[in-house]
Amino acid sequence: MRLSTRNQLTGTVSAVKPGSVMTIVTVQLEGGQSVVASITKDAAEELELEVGKPVTALVKSTEVMLGVE
Repeated sequence: MRLSTRNQLTGTVSAVKPGSVMTIVTVQLEGGQSVVASITKDAAEELELEVGKPVTALVKSTEVMLGVE
């Protein structure tokens, strides 16, 4: 599959927390950091996500926001 998304981070699923509609998936990246994605429960089931499964996190964003107090 060819994608236009340039930010592709490979890693392994380290946690899957299903909710009634959305599922929170944590991916441990190869560099030791992690990224968390909120996806639909249906998508998580279709992808058969489970701890230990290799995945690629695709990041497509036009802005990044930071905040401090």
